[in-house]
Amino acid sequence: MEQSKDNRMIPMTSFSSGNGQSVTDDVYYFTNQIVNVVMLGKPDADWFLVDCGMPKCGAEIIAAAEKRYGKDNPPKAIFLTHGHFDHVGGIVEILQKWDVRVYAHPLEMPFLTGQQEYPEPDSSVEGGLLAKLSSLYPHEPIDISGHVSPFPADGSLPGLPEWQWLHAPGHSPGQVVFFREQDKILISADAFITVKQDSFYKVLVQKQEVQGPPRYLTTDWQAAWETVRKLKDLRPAIVIAGHGQYMEGAELRLGLKKLVEDFATVAIPDHGKFV
Repeated sequence: MEQSKDNRMIPMTSFSSGNGQSVTDDVYYFTNQIVNVVMLGKPDADWFLVDCGMPKCGAEIIAAAEKRYGKDNPPKAIFLTHGHFDHVGGIVEILQKWDVRVYAHPLEMPFLTGQQEYPEPDSSVEGGLLAKLSSLYPHEPIDISGHVSPFPADGSLPGLPEWQWLHAPGHSPGQVVFFREQDKILISADAFITVKQDSFYKVLVQKQEVQGPPRYLTTDWQAAWETVRKLKDLRPAIVIAGHGQYMEGAELRLGLKKLVEDFATVAIPDHGKFV
């Protein structure tokens, strides 16, 4: 196994970093610097890990999981929403601790098996300081060959029959989200997020607002728009995004409605190499 050759600690954080939040008794998320790692399962039961955080942060995620689930209770599987640096940054260290199966969309496999690198982040894109610094962000592939398998084609999640995965392209070719129909919880990855991710100040204070995907790494804006339309039609009651605090209720519904209607002006940047 190998993290990307350009893997490096990224010096950014938020006031929420290091904190965990229970959304329901079996849905919990932990903020690792500026990204959310989700843990599915009650503390006294089997559990599953969604995404693996920022570079060089595997030990922090392991410690957070052990605090909630105990030291001798590894996850049953790891589900990746996609393979960008801030969602797989600790995966090799985590797999060295817990030898468990990883699942991802087939279109993400080249980026997870050392075959293909993502396009370089667009530091020229319209946006704030975190967009301007995006040339620092790792984009080369990791290699977890032998540990990663494709999600079942029927949309199910192994071991979690009440959840389903949905293809949500745009931000990356094989991005997926996870949805539980019974209580309308959506883990939205970076399809849409709940903080303006290119703004250093808003990320730092975690100012809550429904926003489109991070601009500096979104390569297909029309697909991203169609994905947001599809997710709005699910009528989610609660959203845990890849970035930002969880949202629910009227604020979520109205924010998502506005994002779909105004996506061309609110989400898509005026300029950038992927526009």
